[in-house]
Amino acid sequence: MAAVAGGGGSGGAGRRLPPHSPSGLVLQTVEMHTGGEPLRIVPRLEAAEAAAAAGLSLLSLRREVAAAQDSVRRALMLEPRGHAGMYGAVVVRGGAAAAAGAHLAALFLHCQGYSTMCGHAVLALGRFALDYGLVTAPTRPETAVRLLCPCGPVTAFVPWDGSRSGNPVRFHSVPAFAAATDLSIDVPGHGKVVVDIGYGGAFYTFLSAEQLGLDVCSSKTRDLVSAASAVTEAVKEQFKLHHPESEDLAFLYGTILTDGKDTFSEEPTTNICVFADEQVDRSPTGSGVTARIALQYHKGLIQLNQSRTFRSSTTGSLFTGKAVKEAKSGDYKAVIVEVSGEAFYTGTATFTVEEEDSLKHGFCFK
Repeated sequence: MAAVAGGGGSGGAGRRLPPHSPSGLVLQTVEMHTGGEPLRIVPRLEAAEAAAAAGLSLLSLRREVAAAQDSVRRALMLEPRGHAGMYGAVVVRGGAAAAAGAHLAALFLHCQGYSTMCGHAVLALGRFALDYGLVTAPTRPETAVRLLCPCGPVTAFVPWDGSRSGNPVRFHSVPAFAAATDLSIDVPGHGKVVVDIGYGGAFYTFLSAEQLGLDVCSSKTRDLVSAASAVTEAVKEQFKLHHPESEDLAFLYGTILTDGKDTFSEEPTTNICVFADEQVDRSPTGSGVTARIALQYHKGLIQLNQSRTFRSSTTGSLFTGKAVKEAKSGDYKAVIVEVSGEAFYTGTATFTVEEEDSLKHGFCFK
């Protein structure tokens, strides 16, 4: 499957594609979800593969696609083809992926731009890689799928019965660490709050919803989103992030409001993740679980291989997470985190673009 330019033709009988401009895009996708969070997979984007073959790193390819191919993201993520909660991934083979010994690389798309890591996407892409033949010799009962993400290499472990992938899927993260703990931030409209900032392939701010006068389980989603977004903007203004490997990774992706249950327990802890431009994750957020486990380990609240269960306040879906080994990221003491969840196929799609369409590049309505 490819994203290609193609003509619409004139005959009606037997036509496989809707009418479209001769120079317009035809975008074919595989549709999945993990814990309710959608993943629109572009199995092949020729322009991205050509740039990858030129030797660009995945972070550099992320910049190049954002600058030169952003119409693809806009067409697939925004209305009328997408929606305010849409998420996607462009699969890239060869180039940096091959150099890193990975089965595939992925660029992550959302309604505002491009992420550096996405846990729910990695869980889904693990299944996709097996079912669509990206791993030449899968093994039973589980196959390790090596993925290169903009933040670095991760490995997904996918059940395989010899003909079809299954669930649950788990992945091992890049080194995750605590960037700041017990940081006092002044949030307009809410006053001073105390937050933690963790990195799990992307940076997130964490705090209990209670500090904002809210309940992550019962407050209106609109109120949670507004408060979390206010926290994100305040942290961006008051705290400078740094990543030891690349400044391209040093940005705050969002805020995760929790129920405050950070001490180890076998009971699920609930959170809501608000990222990018007020986008709400329907899943418990794989990279957020990674960062939160790193923070809890840093604070001595959990030990290695103690599993915690994380519940999405939006759908009730569950991920599990645990720190499996210690690591380093520059001067930071870090951990490798294992996150587990379930990913499912929902279909395939073919999208077309007509050049005469004034809304062909998409729009965002909230």
